[in-house]
Amino acid sequence: MKIGIVGLPNVGKSTLFNAVTKAGAEAANYPFCTIEPNVGVVTVPDERLDVLHKLYDSKKTIYTTIEFFDIAGLVKGASKGEGLGNKFLGHIREAYAIVHVVRCFEDPNVVHVSGSPDPASDIETINLELIFSDLEILDRRIDKTQKALKGDKNLQKELDVLKKLKAGLESGLPARSQEFSEDEDALIGTLDLLTSKPVIYAANVAEADAALADNAYTAKVREIADVEGADVVVISAKVEAELAELEDDEKEIFIEELGIGESGLDKLIKASSHLLRMISFLTAGAPEVRAWTIRRGAKAPEAAGKIHSDFEKGFIRAETISYENLIACGSLAAAREKGLIRSEGKEYVVKDGDVIHFLFNV
Repeated sequence: MKIGIVGLPNVGKSTLFNAVTKAGAEAANYPFCTIEPNVGVVTVPDERLDVLHKLYDSKKTIYTTIEFFDIAGLVKGASKGEGLGNKFLGHIREAYAIVHVVRCFEDPNVVHVSGSPDPASDIETINLELIFSDLEILDRRIDKTQKALKGDKNLQKELDVLKKLKAGLESGLPARSQEFSEDEDALIGTLDLLTSKPVIYAANVAEADAALADNAYTAKVREIADVEGADVVVISAKVEAELAELEDDEKEIFIEELGIGESGLDKLIKASSHLLRMISFLTAGAPEVRAWTIRRGAKAPEAAGKIHSDFEKGFIRAETISYENLIACGSLAAAREKGLIRSEGKEYVVKDGDVIHFLFNV
């Protein structure tokens, strides 16, 4: 999963990125500190793999990962080249989803690009720049379709969808907030629009507010997210920076003392998986145990293709058992004796936590 971290300058993007990835990106109190996108790969903790590692005495354990991009701060006019402009918007296009960091704290020592924090205005500034960028792409596509329509009247339906999408964007609605049929969505997906990407709003609060469900600022962020169908994670970049410096046992104590329940990284991982509708199936053996990330609803051959394209092409069947049943039995042999290993075909929809062995023809 590739996640782009965006927001206005000085809202805590790089501080949050440093904390969750420990990648050491520069974080400073002035606009455009980040020029090129910093990239950090985060291992997704999975206790199931740790248990399977012991069960199989595996030589290697491979966790699934999330790739975070810290994209430099956008400003009003970015779509027209203000700040560092379209260069940043191009970086966002590479991400599967967006974490939009919104400043939800007051601090006279940290400059705000617009003077003072205002979540509604800050979110609108970013969203409008993404919409303006999408409108440029859409206008080109509409122009191309209108010209092609003269020789192919079947393109009228496509043109109608594009114009409907444009009208929504011009009214301030991101593409993801507009309603279309499944076929229309498939067409819109070919445009690679920035506002089609799913969004998590990371409401960055002061350390004193880290344990609160909401403050006045974050409540406003939730209102906006509800309208858009986006997710919200309340997080304190300052707390995450402190957590990043601690050992695991110290981290647990600190989290308990603060009363925040879990780290911001864990919140982002869960929100990202939920937003992108991702699950993990597992493979296990003496050489390695591994988690493989797939989209929710994927069938067995597609899951097999995550391991190798030959597995999908030559798919025969999937020998499957739930992680819970395997651990309850204590071994694969015991699970087989109890008839808990299922032989699933091409139409089987893989479930989160399935432990699978694929059989295929070369």
